[in-house]
Amino acid sequence: MKFRAEIDVMPHKALLDPQGKAVTKSMTNIGLPEIENVRIGKHISLEVTANSKEAAEKKIDQACKKLLVNQITESYIFTVIED
Repeated sequence: MKFRAEIDVMPHKALLDPQGKAVTKSMTNIGLPEIENVRIGKHISLEVTANSKEAAEKKIDQACKKLLVNQITESYIFTVIED
């Protein structure tokens, strides 16, 4: 069976996010001072073939831990949908 995963990776809340900070400052410059504390992350979409949703989740988790996410500086969550 084919599954699709949507993975969101964000910097840990305790860490500085220079890109997010720069965007937050720019919000004032474009007339949106109400928007603050912007955090910038990444979104990853992928497909996986597995016998079950649980098996797909295991493979996706392994991919995140081994390649897609730097666990020292980032956290992640994902959802899995049967295609």
